[in-house]
Amino acid sequence: MYFLSEEERRYVLRKLLPEARRDPVHDELRGWNWHQPPLAPVYEAPLGLWEVAGQYCPTGRDLFLRRVEGKHVAPSAAMVVGGVLHGVVTDLILAAKRAIYAQGSDCVPSLSALPAPQPQRADLERLSSAEREALAVHVGLLAAFERHRIVERVEDILARQPHIGLDALAAWALPVVVEQRLDGRFLGLSSHLSADAFAFGEPMIADLKFGPQQPFHRLTTTGYALVLESVTEMPIDIGSVVYACFSGGHLRLERDFHRIDDELRQWFIEARDERMRLVEEGIDPGRPAACAEDCPYEAVCAGV
Repeated sequence: MYFLSEEERRYVLRKLLPEARRDPVHDELRGWNWHQPPLAPVYEAPLGLWEVAGQYCPTGRDLFLRRVEGKHVAPSAAMVVGGVLHGVVTDLILAAKRAIYAQGSDCVPSLSALPAPQPQRADLERLSSAEREALAVHVGLLAAFERHRIVERVEDILARQPHIGLDALAAWALPVVVEQRLDGRFLGLSSHLSADAFAFGEPMIADLKFGPQQPFHRLTTTGYALVLESVTEMPIDIGSVVYACFSGGHLRLERDFHRIDDELRQWFIEARDERMRLVEEGIDPGRPAACAEDCPYEAVCAGV
């Protein structure tokens, strides 16, 4: 899911990165300037990055209900399914890396036989039998796709570099860190953040979605870029939101490549400040004009 085709890689390296160099981000909006405005947080209440970027509720009333009113609800069916599918991708990449380190150039048969990870979530019981059956099919399709891409990449490296070492093979074939743990405290965020993936070959922040495209999804890659810059002092200029869906028995992918420019950074900072203030001052923003489909807070929100 996170591995680019040669055409996509050329698009990033030959178009987006040169554009970012010609029109660089203002230094005050780089994460390493977390200690001064506008990045320095004004309020004290730390937020999860998803609490800033996940703007499915336009007014942020879900955040108010959870953090101010202390009302917690079970995840929706879509959230359960998305969590399972995210886990499939992460588990397969980690299993592939383990096989490479254990077997080196002899790892291809093991990679070809990697089983589809089995969901171990207690909340699977929230899904109907039809939803569980569909999920099982989608897990199989996703695992087959990811397995094929991994084997293809490893075989390509071995064909060109048959004497490559273990660490180099893993790095060149699978140049991505999944579930990258980050400390966001410099930016007023949680100290236990987890980015879906960091592709260090480009370098690029990637986020995986199993739902319809939304403009605010770019806030997730932007937030993680700012956090990475704050802890590494390395510029991160490119993001990719990977949209996966299943149609006609096939997995479909669309990648939203984008520059993490001044506009996105300012949007993220403004959203962070607004939502930190909401929590710290206990502001009820009220219900939105239209609620998101499958919002887990719908029933609670209506009763408050």
